[in-house]
Formats: sequence, C-alpha cells, structure tokens
Amino acid sequence: MAALPGAAGVVVAQTEEGPAGIDLFLPASYDLVWSTVVLVIIAAAFYKLVLPQMNKVLDERSALIEGGIEKAEAAQKQADEALAQQQQLLAEARADAAQVREEARAEGTAIIKELKVKASEEAERITETARRQIEADRQAASVSLRNEVGALATDLASKIVGESLEDSARQSRVVDRFLDELEASQAVASNKEA
Repeated sequence: MAALPGAAGVVVAQTEEGPAGIDLFLPASYDLVWSTVVLVIIAAAFYKLVLPQMNKVLDERSALIEGGIEKAEAAQKQADEALAQQQQLLAEARADAAQVREEARAEGTAIIKELKVKASEEAERITETARRQIEADRQAASVSLRNEVGALATDLASKIVGESLEDSARQSRVVDRFLDELEASQAVASNKEA
C-alpha cells in the first residue's frame, strides 16, 4: 500500500499546483499590482530624468542639422552667385577678346592697304626713275650716235663727193637729214608690223 499513498499524493499535488484553462494566461493580482507600481516608478523616473535629456539632445541635433542646412543653402547660394558672376566675367572676356580680334583685323586690313599704297607709290617712283634714266640714256645715245654717224657720214660723203665736208654747218645738215630719213624708215617699218 505504500504505493497507493504515493499515487494519491501525486493527484493531490496536481490539483493544488495551479490554475487551469484561461487562468494560465492571467497573472495573479498581487503580481499585477506590484508590476504596475514598478512600471509607474520607472515611467516617472524616465519622464522626469531621461526624457528631458533626450529631448535636449534631439533639439541640439535638430538645431545643428537646421543650422547645417541653412549654412549649406547659404553656401549654395554664394556658389551660385559666384558661378553667375564668373560666367558673366567669362562672357565679358569673350566679348572683349572678340572686339580685340575685330580691331586687330581692321588694323591689319588698314596696314595692308597702307602698305599696298606705299608699294604702289614706290613702284611708280621706281618706274618713273627708270623711265627718266632710259630717256636720259636714249638722249645720250642719240647724241653720241649723231656725233659718230655724222663723222662717218661726213667721211663717207667726202669720199663719194670728192670734196671736203669739214664745215660743221654742212656736216650738221647732212647728219640731220640722214637721221631724219632713218627715223622715217623705222616709222614706216613699225606701221607695217602693226
């Protein structure tokens, strides 16, 4: 029988052990009361001590972030203004460079025209000098030719005629007549060629 009392003790122990069913999920009332008291104490301490510190830190961070955003916006605005100013300066520099190029082209054109005029004038001066020199050389050659041809013609005429033509007036007339005939024959020959 010893075994029996042990079995009855187990049954009794099971019935005294605790609640069954939905009561398994509900705590005892003294646990609810003490848990509520501890929760209220912790909540009050959190509300009085921790929450103000957290709010203070969050406000400081907000202020820093807002200040950083404001600084960033101000820096962005300054950067945009600097960029606009730089673009304006660049546009002005390009306009100035274009104007300088245009002025240089105009000045170059004026210099070229001036040099062409000077070169033309110089060419005309050289041509005129050459014409004068040619005319002077022609005159000198004509005078020299007249003298030489006159001497030769006089000698030849003296030999043909048999009398002396040493008289300078006669000699001059003979030479002039000979040269006039020579020029007339050259004029006729040039007219036939044309």
